[in-house]
Amino acid sequence: MWLRHYSSAVLLVPLVSWATPAHVPEGYLLKASIRQCQQRLNWRPDIVGGDLGYIHQQTKQEIRQGWQVAVVTKMKKGMHLVEPFDAWDQASCEQGQPLHWLGYADELHWFGVTTADSLCHRCWAASRCPKEFSYRPDQHETLLGLLPLNTLAAKRLLQQARSWIEPAQAYEKNGLGLGDLFLNSLRLTWTMCLMADAVGLLRALALL
Repeated sequence: MWLRHYSSAVLLVPLVSWATPAHVPEGYLLKASIRQCQQRLNWRPDIVGGDLGYIHQQTKQEIRQGWQVAVVTKMKKGMHLVEPFDAWDQASCEQGQPLHWLGYADELHWFGVTTADSLCHRCWAASRCPKEFSYRPDQHETLLGLLPLNTLAAKRLLQQARSWIEPAQAYEKNGLGLGDLFLNSLRLTWTMCLMADAVGLLRALALL
């Protein structure tokens, strides 16, 4: 979890950790992690940023419906765009006018025109155009979901905040020397995980 009130640098702390055999995909642990946050901390994140290949669309849907948590990832290779998207970060109406996200209400995403210099007043279909368009989140859990990818928040999360994760993991791996270890005991690995988490939390406490 990112502690944003520490302004000197990006400070991340472990929230939920798992030790599993190597063949268990990381995406399988996301629902369990959110459940642990809710049960143990009586809290859950509003937005989770993840790697594109690890989290299935159905998992994103279950998390959205069960906890109202937005799971934001880039599109996987081979995914198809759906209306109103022209690209993963750009939406427009069928006449080509860029659309912006207006909000989420009644389980629908609403998109519309927010710029004063729009093409709408010159559009041949303006007289029958509703000016605002709604889409269900389940039409595409990656592009729409709970937080559409063309929003500023999603773009910053994917292009900026997502890149913080590897350096944070590099600290644990290199700074604590975990990259030099090979552990073939799950119980010993779990003990090492708890110790690494303790160091990360104590370091954050000292910096704060």
